[in-house]
Amino acid sequence: MSVLVDTNVILDILTDDPHWSEWSLGRLERHDGEGLTINSMIYAELCFGFRTPTAVDDLVRQFHLVWQEVPRLGLFKAAKAFEAYKKRGGDRKFVLPDFFIGGHAEATGLPILTRDTRRFRTYFPSVRLISPD
Repeated sequence: MSVLVDTNVILDILTDDPHWSEWSLGRLERHDGEGLTINSMIYAELCFGFRTPTAVDDLVRQFHLVWQEVPRLGLFKAAKAFEAYKKRGGDRKFVLPDFFIGGHAEATGLPILTRDTRRFRTYFPSVRLISPD
């Protein structure tokens, strides 16, 4: 089964994060044979700091990432998670990328490889997380 890779895991490696790069690289290597998936939100977040789409596409190939669109059910789940966030007093005006990632995972049954679990645990408790904790 494929794994949905959160942006922070890839950025840990790219920035050689002193605390997280080794953990993130190890998890990517461990799950590479299962398939490493990203979606539009993750791709967009990866674009920050790159000068061209070609450079981002090269990165995607380098990490063996496969693009998968967020299914309509995932988009619906993202909107419902955002609705719950607003009811809890959330101050953001637009649906957060984590909600699109969580909705995608919940709709497809994919686990999320991430080290930032707070929103996923709160709004998508049924999604399996591959995380440090």
